[in-house]
Amino acid sequence: MTGTAHLGEAAWLKHSEVARLLALLDRDGEEARVVGGAVRNALLGLAVDEIDVATTAVPDEVIRRVAGAGWKSVPTGIEHGTVTIVIDGKPFEVTTLRQDVETYGRKAKVVFGRDWSADAARRDFTINALSAAADGTVYDYVAGLADIAARRVRFIGDPAKRIAEDYLRILRFFRFHAWYGEGGHPDSAGLHAAIVARAGLETLSRERVRMELLKLLLAPHATPALAVMAESGLLVAVLGGVSLLASFENMTKVEAAIGAAPDAVRRLGALAVFLKEDAGRLADRLRLSNVEATRLAVLDGWWRVSPAAGSQAAHALLYELGAQAFADRVLVAWSRSAAGAADPKWRELASLPAHWHVPAFPLRSADFTNRGIAAGPALGVAMRTAEQAWIAADFPTDPTVIEAIAEMAAREVAAASGMPEDKFSRAQ
Repeated sequence: MTGTAHLGEAAWLKHSEVARLLALLDRDGEEARVVGGAVRNALLGLAVDEIDVATTAVPDEVIRRVAGAGWKSVPTGIEHGTVTIVIDGKPFEVTTLRQDVETYGRKAKVVFGRDWSADAARRDFTINALSAAADGTVYDYVAGLADIAARRVRFIGDPAKRIAEDYLRILRFFRFHAWYGEGGHPDSAGLHAAIVARAGLETLSRERVRMELLKLLLAPHATPALAVMAESGLLVAVLGGVSLLASFENMTKVEAAIGAAPDAVRRLGALAVFLKEDAGRLADRLRLSNVEATRLAVLDGWWRVSPAAGSQAAHALLYELGAQAFADRVLVAWSRSAAGAADPKWRELASLPAHWHVPAFPLRSADFTNRGIAAGPALGVAMRTAEQAWIAADFPTDPTVIEAIAEMAAREVAAASGMPEDKFSRAQ
């Protein structure tokens, strides 16, 4: 073992459901510890969300003890020794210590064991291989504590071997560096191995690549990580097209400028959507959801968005797109403008959904049938004509103005359809 540390009086470890779970599994000849991301985040002073547990107890014994405690167990990955335990509605993954006997891609032939060092050695990065006992003692078998202190992301053992076990680790390497590393350049040995193995990215499922990429885009140091990926030829292998790193970096700034939460899909649009066809390519290449694909497609026309167009154009765009799509298109346009993140006019435009209520079109079909427009295509034309005029007038609410718009639209349609003047009657 290379070293130990202590988490102190961590409430999530000592006064929560996880404490009860550890107490159940860490007795009667068996041992249990919290492993992975929870320990890493705690040492880095970051929020602890998902909590995973490793144990020397085999899955059947875990299930037996959990049943005795009255908790629910779900064999979510029983072939690899993983059981999900639900305590008061909170899920915890519990995995029996294991050791890879043979690996081939994502698949691995494993045997259960009791050696914490061997279990740590099979993980991906040193900072993810730390384990913490119920008393807060942190165990380190792979020099992870030193890398935590240096904010350095390193593969355990031979980087090429770790990557060959699962090529998604190329993306995970950059994602973890963007979240937890310091310095613009990632670990050189890991970077070299990632570049050499980049063809392996093509063997991955599109869904797995999508998930990893979207997580990376939210990282606090995403821009320098993406820059290294671009320089190394890795980013084009993921996106299948040109990346717009300046737009991406500006997007992180304009989001912060208006207090918007970081949004992975919007950031993907800033990074990789310049033309509409880019959105279609990404939707297919990353197997995006319908909602995600639509959000990227609606960015088309970003170059027409500007505060200089005036309030009517801004109101019309918000009316057409809705708040989500409006924000996406405006922020992408802002990120590609010459204005900085502090520009007050862009800030006002981007904040429009917060202070302008999108009105409903005030006219109905009866307003036109009462004026002699028969139901059918002509009625639809009259409605659209009136709506366009109402939008062009900047959404008036004055009943007199609205009546005038209805009258104008009805007369235009009546004239276009050759309706005699005596057949057209003004609404009473």
